[in-house]
Parts: sequence; structure tokens; C-alpha cells
Amino acid sequence: MERLAGRIMLLWGFPRVVVAFLAGAIGALALPPFGFFAAFFISFTLLVWLMDGSTGNPDGGWFARFRSAFWIGWVFGFGYFVAGLWWLGNALLVEADEFAWALPLAVLGLPAYLALFYGLATAIARIFWSDGFGRMASLAFGFGLAEWLRGFVATGFPWNAVGYGAMPMPLMMQSAAVLGIFGVTVLAVFVFSAPALIGTKKGMRTGLTLAALLFAAHLGYGAYRLHIADAALAPAADSQPVVRIVQPVIDQARKLDDAERAAIFEEHLALSALPPENGGKRPDIIVWPETSVPFILTQNPDALTRIAEVLQDGQVLITGAVRSEDAGAGFAPRFYNSIYVIDSQGQIVSASDKLHLVPFGEYVPYEDLLRNLGIPDAIAMPGGFSAAPVRAMLTLPGGRIFYPLICYEAIFPDEIGPDVERASALLNITNDGWFGATPGPYQHFQQARIRAVENGLPLIRGANTGVSAVVDPFGRLIRGMDYNQKGVIDATLGSISISHWDVKAREQHFWLVLAGMLLIAGVSRVGFNFRTN
Repeated sequence: MERLAGRIMLLWGFPRVVVAFLAGAIGALALPPFGFFAAFFISFTLLVWLMDGSTGNPDGGWFARFRSAFWIGWVFGFGYFVAGLWWLGNALLVEADEFAWALPLAVLGLPAYLALFYGLATAIARIFWSDGFGRMASLAFGFGLAEWLRGFVATGFPWNAVGYGAMPMPLMMQSAAVLGIFGVTVLAVFVFSAPALIGTKKGMRTGLTLAALLFAAHLGYGAYRLHIADAALAPAADSQPVVRIVQPVIDQARKLDDAERAAIFEEHLALSALPPENGGKRPDIIVWPETSVPFILTQNPDALTRIAEVLQDGQVLITGAVRSEDAGAGFAPRFYNSIYVIDSQGQIVSASDKLHLVPFGEYVPYEDLLRNLGIPDAIAMPGGFSAAPVRAMLTLPGGRIFYPLICYEAIFPDEIGPDVERASALLNITNDGWFGATPGPYQHFQQARIRAVENGLPLIRGANTGVSAVVDPFGRLIRGMDYNQKGVIDATLGSISISHWDVKAREQHFWLVLAGMLLIAGVSRVGFNFRTN
């Protein structure tokens, strides 16, 4: 290991860039659908050794000193995000004649932008870099801060944060209930980078022991929570509703065809009306995916009548639909990506609009500026939605409350506010059919599962095609349907977990863990300076 570490440190030029890129790309194997979390041990060990060889120019000022560290982090991040997000280009191929020009932006441009955060992480780590296990702490601090920033800078895109690679199964998801995804990321980076100490020896015993203890605590806490899970949930099981999720698997080309709208609507109704399997209890709540109603529902009273004809007395339909709103004389109407709750009388009893829209998918940022710059192709991209000013909870007949998350809103832990404490479940509807049979739908599903664990709530997830599921508050799959499986699933909704921390507490725990890593890194750096002077 010492010989290998030395060779990696001494790499220069193109070979150094290749190793940094491959190190990041290897890390993507820790993500769904692979879930090979050990890949991150290889990935971050190589990154530490590359950082050890990234000395910079001490006489060239701050920028020159840390440029080398930033560059290594950027190349590492570029490899990670290209390998983990290449599937985004599939969405542009649905209407390739119009949007194929943007394929390089999705496959290479977005990873290049996201890699800036990992470059920032390694540049920050370089400030506190030392020769012992303190450099693991500095890297953990840098990545924790960078991933947190990635969650909200420029509307945010915290997809595939490193911490997800440390949580491939429910046993390894439970730490999120205490630390949240960003807190788990901080500790994960420390643990994943610890094997680098074997190649450099300094601080090896202390660093590996601390990493082993953290990993054991991660597994031990997971085992404890899963041990108490069934006892905590069982008493309330009989009082929980049966939820039916409709996964219609409507091809994107059909969804865009006006002539198919009526047939698509009837397909959803036919699946909703299927009898329960094996004589089971009829569903109380039926869930359709995002924008599953292919027209403006409030402008089509016949559609509400058809829904009422299909729903049995007391049943409720929750569906994604586009909502229009009159903006006044002289102004075009506003459109919202929405969720409706419809009772068995065909009445809309609750609704919620999407708050966090997808840039260049549901709206065009800086649209006026782009138009003035003469970039009509960007303006012509799919969009036209308005964002809700606040998130409205969904109240069902009988008083049950769901916390709505439309599509990729589920990847933002900070999107879930303190009012989630009033909810009995998270509801995530989406249309992952844009991305085809790629890792995208599986990555999206895992991140939604972590939101359930963080908030101690069951998750209802309805997708046009995969992955639709009902998940309990501990991230365990109750029932689910894989990609491209058409049909329905009926499942009893799990009750609320009694052992989770609230939103505010998880934020505090993240900052405490981050501060702890900064303290270790700072003390190690001071000791390193003392020894070398």
C-alpha cells in the first residue's frame, strides 16, 4: 500500500487527471442500482493520496497555492457526476428533434457545474491539510460544507450526495434519522477516506480506530432501530388505511400526443377499479402519478364525473394534474404542477402546488435575459409552470394529512419544514419515465426513502413507471413495483415512527458534526505546523 500511495502522490500531468476522474467514477458504483458502498473506500482513498501530492506553489499567493487542490477535486467530481448522472440525457431524447442540441449540457455541462462544489471541498480541505488522520477530518469538513451548499445554491441540486452511498439498505439508513443526509455525508467521507492511512502510516492506528468505531455505530444504531421498529409500528397497524398506487407505464410520446389523452385517462380509471388481490381489503386511498390527468381537470367536469363513477363510497383519489389560474385581463394564465385530492362524489377537497420547480424543465431561469441574448432554443425548452408561494398540506376526508412532494422535491431535505410534524405520511408523485431504464429512477427512489427515515413517516410514492412503492418510516419496502411494470399495488400504510429527531434537531446535529471535524482538522494542522517549523 505504501508503494501504491507513493506512486499516486507523484503522478503528474495527464495520468494524474485520469486517476482523479476514475476515482470519482468508481464512487458512482456506491449509488443505486448498484449499491456497492465499498467502492467509496477506493474512491476517497485515491482522492486523499492525490491531495497529498497536490502541494501547489507556496510563493504564488492564495489562489496559486490551492488551485491544484481545487483542480483535483473538480476532476474527481466531474468523474463522479458524469458516471452518476449520464442518464439525464435520456430525457432530451424523448423529443430529440427539438432538444438533442442540449444533450452535451445535460451529460457534461451539469456534471462540470456540480464538480465545482467538490473542487471547493478539496480547496477548503487543503487549508487544514496535515500528515495524519486530521486530513480525513479536513476532507470530511470540506465535503460536508460543499454538499450542504449544493442543496440550495442556484436553486440547488443535491442529487447523489456522498452520504447516499453509505445507506444502500435499511440497516444503513437509520443514521439519517439523527444526522440527516448532510450529517451522514460528513462522517461517511471520514470513514471512506480512512484506508488512505494504511499507505502513509502517520496516525494510522488512531484514524482507523475512529473510522471503525463510527462505522460500527452506524451499523449498530441501524440494527437497534430496526429491532424496535416492529414493536413500535404493530399496535397501530389495524387502524391504517389501505393505499393503492397506480403505475400506468404511459410512454412519454403518448403523453405528449393530444389524441391519446382520453385513452390515457381511461387507463388510469381501469387500473383504479381493479378488485383487490386475493380478496383483500378494498383500497381507501388511490394514488395516481405526477401530471397523470392529461388535461386541465377543473375545465373538464365530465372527468370529475367519471372519477366519481369509478370511486366507491368513501374512497379518495389523489392525482397529479396541471392546474391553471387566471392572471387577469391582458395576462396569460398561470399553470401549476399540482396534486388534487378528489372524494367519491367527484369533488376536489384539497390541493397543493409544486414549490420547487425544475430549471429548464418546468421553467426557464433568467428567461428575459436569454431572450435578449438571442437564445431562442433555450426559451423553447419545456416549461411554463409557476411556483407555489408556500407548500400546502393535503388534508383528506377524515382529517388525515399528507405532506406532498412532487417529483424531485423529494431530494431536498430542507424542503421539508417543521409543519411535517402534523403529517401522517409523505406523498411523493413523480414521472420518472423521462429517464428510461437507467439508474435515474432508482437513485430518485432511494433519496425519497431517506426522507421517510429522516422524518419518521411512511412514504407513498407513485410513479408513471418505477419505482412506485409504499415504504415504512424506517425505509423498509412494504410493497413496490419496479420500472416498466404496469399495474397496481395495494398496501397498508405504516404508522409514524416514535423514534426520530425533528427537522431542527437534525440541522443542529449536522453543524455539530461539521464543527467536530473542523476542530480535529484544525488541531491536526496546528500540530503539523509545529512539527515542520
